[in-house]
Amino acid sequence: MENQEETRRGGRVGRWGLVAALTGCLVLGGTLMVVPVQRTGPRDAVPPAPGAQALTAVSAGVPAALPDLAALIGEREAHLRRNPRDAESWAVLGAAYVEQGRRTAQSAYYPKADKALRTSLRVEKSAAAYDGMAALANARRDFRAARTWGEAARKLDAKRWTTYPLLIDAYTGLGDWKAAGRALERLQELRGGPAVMARAGAVYRDRGWREDAMAQLSDAAAGAKAPAERAAYLERVGQLAWERGEREVALRNFQEAVRIDPDQRAAQAGQGRALAALGRTSEALSAYRLALTNQPSPHIALELGELYESLGLRQAARAQYDLLRARVRGAAAGGADEELVLGVFEADHGDPASAVRRLRAEWRRQPGIAVADALGWALHRAGQDEEALRYAVRATDHVHGGGVRSALYAFHRGMIERELEKYGPARRHLQEALRINPYFSPLQVPAAREALTELGAEPSSEVPESVTEQPCRSARCA
Repeated sequence: MENQEETRRGGRVGRWGLVAALTGCLVLGGTLMVVPVQRTGPRDAVPPAPGAQALTAVSAGVPAALPDLAALIGEREAHLRRNPRDAESWAVLGAAYVEQGRRTAQSAYYPKADKALRTSLRVEKSAAAYDGMAALANARRDFRAARTWGEAARKLDAKRWTTYPLLIDAYTGLGDWKAAGRALERLQELRGGPAVMARAGAVYRDRGWREDAMAQLSDAAAGAKAPAERAAYLERVGQLAWERGEREVALRNFQEAVRIDPDQRAAQAGQGRALAALGRTSEALSAYRLALTNQPSPHIALELGELYESLGLRQAARAQYDLLRARVRGAAAGGADEELVLGVFEADHGDPASAVRRLRAEWRRQPGIAVADALGWALHRAGQDEEALRYAVRATDHVHGGGVRSALYAFHRGMIERELEKYGPARRHLQEALRINPYFSPLQVPAAREALTELGAEPSSEVPESVTEQPCRSARCA
């Protein structure tokens, strides 16, 4: 099946499991239509004002360059000191704060965004301000609030296309994949272009339609006009390539994203991931450190810590784990929810019982697939394997929305089944994990191989039935 898939679609795509679940779905989509400055034109031609590109991007809800964002924020702050009743400018400022916080992993921007957006709503209730509140809630991982704000925006203006990507993120975070699909269909009716292609790619990836996802994201990257937007889509192409274990393809896309936008820190971390898998350890460590310099994300800190641990550098790993805890505390101070990554960390490197408590609470708040996988694994680590298997099945069950083909999720399920002496399913899922991505984790891949050896099996040359591709929904399959 794998050879047929490669012939039909032209390659394998992929990414590292957890980072895929946590980070892929929160990049905003849209289209930048910025007219370039003519080199030869009238002498009185006026170049774009500072922050003009960011204004276009923020208004459309797409990734914006950090220098342009800083210019836009400064300009709007100055404008609003003179015109405090300008509801539209308050909404723009709030959205810019959200984007700045998301791109820098600095949750201190989120209270500022909240204040600006609520000020806008006090002056005048508008779909733009509701959109901003939905984007803020998604960035904070408060998906219930994001759904509420997004649905309020849709009620006010059902044809406002920028609302639907926000609703897709919210529904996905809540595990409502059917609602996410309906929102995507409505978005595609209202709008085309790179942003919509990128959003479709994310939804298709979650459904297991990997070739459709790659086609959409590749076209989005090719069609994006602004560097920051194109770099964001290339980073997601790299993530898809990583999930299939395509190290070189992933690395090329991550490198191109960083070349286009040096502030694309997710792509910088992706380079570290791919370089480590290629055995270029020193380069991988440098890439990770650079990524953490301007975006001290707890997810990146966890990845780097686990790479250090796999190399036997336990003190360096502990330093990254301490950074992770500090970043989670800082996120909480800004109203952001990083309980998922903290629970994942505690399950493997700290207190599994604490991980279970945290992740049970997270499941009650927002029962998405990533939380199901994390809670199942935490329960396993805490010795509660019967209950653990129920959540692991949920995370990998196509019927309930667990269609994403994640090596990490398959590994977790296989290890839980092994502990429950379900040896046949355990072998299948551990083999599946290594077939999907033989490099998915520097710590867990050796554990998977060791478990398979104990079970008297090696990764099969045949793809297990459970790994077969979901039906292709694109005309490109013809």
